[in-house]
Amino acid sequence: MLVKADHPLLQYSGRIDWSDREAPVLVFPCSFVKMKFTGTSVAAAVENHQSYFNGFLGYLIDGEQKCVRIADSGRETIVLAKGLADGEHEIMLFKRMDACHTFTFYGFEVDDGARILEPEAKPARRIEVYGDSVSAGEVSEAVDYIGHPDPVHDGEFSNSYYSYTWMTARKLGAEIHDIAQGGAALLDGTGWFAGPDFMGMESFYDKVRYYPESTDTVNWNFDLYRPHIVIVAIGQNDANPDNYMATDYEGAKAEHWRKSYRAFIERLREIYPQAEIILATTILEHDAKWDRAIGQVCDGMADGHVHHFLYRRNGAGTPGHIRISEAEEMAEELTAFIESLGDGIWETC
Repeated sequence: MLVKADHPLLQYSGRIDWSDREAPVLVFPCSFVKMKFTGTSVAAAVENHQSYFNGFLGYLIDGEQKCVRIADSGRETIVLAKGLADGEHEIMLFKRMDACHTFTFYGFEVDDGARILEPEAKPARRIEVYGDSVSAGEVSEAVDYIGHPDPVHDGEFSNSYYSYTWMTARKLGAEIHDIAQGGAALLDGTGWFAGPDFMGMESFYDKVRYYPESTDTVNWNFDLYRPHIVIVAIGQNDANPDNYMATDYEGAKAEHWRKSYRAFIERLREIYPQAEIILATTILEHDAKWDRAIGQVCDGMADGHVHHFLYRRNGAGTPGHIRISEAEEMAEELTAFIESLGDGIWETC
């Protein structure tokens, strides 16, 4: 029995393309669809749209996390669980990876006669993140490479469930929209995403479909999700191809970046006037002058709702991506900082 994607008892989270209600497209990491059901088996009807890396879908069945390889293209039905005890179960299918792939979700297949049950309510607390591969959880499962450069990989180690962003949301009991893309910098023409021309966060922060190879660019309606906390974790990939903030802090390029970064934060303040905005990078190795620049912008704004946050090992933690234990370290520190802002921050939206 197919439970179609638009079934009223399916629960979704994330910035999702709803252009077709019966075929939503999941784009960003941490996005998910969840269902409570009865029966002994569940499968997912999906269609992948691959750009690079092998694609993997994450899922939790009754709280146990697993993953499955998805074909590069074409519609398929993937068995997620079978031989379950005949009773109530919960499945959550989630986006492990960034826009190296997207996938269309058509529905879940369950036993004939199975019942679809009312889901638990979503958390009342809401977080949104604008970040790069670290915020997406890229290469997080390469746990044998803690503190070392990344191993050769083809996407198999990337898992948004173990990103510091989703860990922080879980610790705070919050829903998350994770607008994170590997290689992203702030400005077009910099960073590592969508080379050789490179696309910056300034060109897709307001999109739900944005990959340059796609002709289906879709804008996001910010009214659909109103976060209490917005975390901006950009300023690491920005050093490519020219690390001007480190070499010429008072130069024209560095000044242009600071002005552009401030304009980006002011735009987010305009969109979310009630939210607390946290400016940060991560413990991934990078020159501290980028954090100095972010701090300078924050001080210049003199806005009580905009905060600059530094991790204990900021910019000095690892030359590779953040592994699970390092993400846990970051999440503990970020959670403590957010909690220090007081419970009132969750009552503003």
